Amino acid sequence: MVSENASTFKTFMIDHSIEVAHLGFGSMRLTGRGIWGEPADRGEANRTLKRLPALGVNFIDTADSYGPNIAEDLIHEALHPYSGILIATEAGLARTGPDQWVPLGRPECLIHQAHASRRRLGVEQIGRWQLHRIDPKTPCDEQFGVIIKHLLDDGVIGHAGLSQVSVADIKAASKVFKAARSVRDWWASAQRVYPVNSRRPWRADWHDYAAFCEGQGVATVPATPATVAAFVGACGEAGKKAAAARKGVEVKDNSGTDRRAAQPRRGGEHLQGRARSRSRPSVGSHLCSVGRRPAERRHGLIAA
Repeated sequence: MVSENASTFKTFMIDHSIEVAHLGFGSMRLTGRGIWGEPADRGEANRTLKRLPALGVNFIDTADSYGPNIAEDLIHEALHPYSGILIATEAGLARTGPDQWVPLGRPECLIHQAHASRRRLGVEQIGRWQLHRIDPKTPCDEQFGVIIKHLLDDGVIGHAGLSQVSVADIKAASKVFKAARSVRDWWASAQRVYPVNSRRPWRADWHDYAAFCEGQGVATVPATPATVAAFVGACGEAGKKAAAARKGVEVKDNSGTDRRAAQPRRGGEHLQGRARSRSRPSVGSHLCSVGRRPAERRHGLIAA
């Protein structure tokens, strides 16, 4: 049983108006295999979501492409009207099948998907909406412009953000937003997968990216799928064994080779405890930690 409660973590203010715990919940893996279709156990998915308020989680990340549409429907079914919870969703990826993701940033598509998400979630305004990916086939200015003219200005969304972007992308978006919005706050956040596996190419520039966001007053939202993160040693072995058990195969135990086992506060029961905690919840979800921004800069756009 995971004993940590998100309410024991520090909180973070978005635009002086929305306070969320640093530890949030990502709904990507509530859906079927390949992030496609219904979950294997819809009841368990529902129970997982209903447990979040008791754990102090008040920031839930989702997207229209999860399912597609399934995750948003599950969240509405389990948690509406979301008392004290910020539901953040995304658009900009088309789905053609399991594990298939195609950037789709044409203005008319983004507008349609934002309105559809609003209806599925059952809200008048989406608290935080992100461009899931920048579409290389559509001019960036058109994608950023539709966020301002048709989503923020029309009140469809309260705060906007970007997902899986670079420092250069944030700078390009900033020029568009600053030119269009001289009074109202604009950026709220930027989201990006946190490089748990040091072999991933984003690891080298992660700290520079986070430092840049902090300097610009843009919140960073690190996200890591808990069921697929490449934990080493006992944590990794526990994940391999669980997956192997489902497939009926045997995996060699290499936990004794983990160098952390010989370190104070990192060996033996500590590693096994972490392995147990990483194996929950039973419905594959992912955690996201909302980073702090300087107190003097509280904008309305989030970069992820």
